[in-house]
Amino acid sequence: MKTTLQAVEIDGLTLPAPARASVRIPVDGATLPGELCIPANAGGVVLFAHGSGSSRHSPRNRFVADVIQASGTGTLLFDLLTHAEESEDAADGHLRFDIDLLARRLIAATRWISHHKATQHLGIGYFGSSTGAAAALVAAARLGCMIDAVVSRGGRTDLAGDALARVRAPALLLVGGRDERVVEFNRRSGARLAGPHQLIVIPGATHLFDEPGALAEVAALAAGWFRQHLRSRPPGPENGE
Repeated sequence: MKTTLQAVEIDGLTLPAPARASVRIPVDGATLPGELCIPANAGGVVLFAHGSGSSRHSPRNRFVADVIQASGTGTLLFDLLTHAEESEDAADGHLRFDIDLLARRLIAATRWISHHKATQHLGIGYFGSSTGAAAALVAAARLGCMIDAVVSRGGRTDLAGDALARVRAPALLLVGGRDERVVEFNRRSGARLAGPHQLIVIPGATHLFDEPGALAEVAALAAGWFRQHLRSRPPGPENGE
């Protein structure tokens, strides 16, 4: 059956779906650049939380985003730090471990998505990597039922701390089998999550999933998780902190 594409308006531009646009997200008195993609008839959108000094240009997360888009779910890749903050973090790496700061930025982007004309009807999910996974879990705990699902890739889930016990969104924890320290972090974190969760250890994979087929497996599992749990929502008051 042929799918009819519908036009989508993003920041004043009317584009045929799947729609792509560069966006700027206001946060903390500054703006964060991002790339929004909404496939035709999408039921949800996934916000990417990069970690460990990465950005929206991360080739790994862009690969995962492409697979998620191909499955019919929208994506928002954006920078959690301003350009000045990225330069500061490059010197000593302290901001990439400021989980509260990263979570606040993710929450701001989530509220922006929930009010944007092109995306306000969509279910919302988080895909977090490394320290970004901790930020995603903290943000999900604070926003409650506003977040439908979370996927962690090689996540430092331990850094989410006490917020784990307040995460009710279904969480998928993906870890490489050779990333033994992070496997243990995720095992312990999973036991503390309040909502349903699944831990999948990908045999032979290391922290960055550089091994042949490893990242493709991550992407397929993430796309399936979001397709299962993200649902479009009727207009109404948002849920939040």
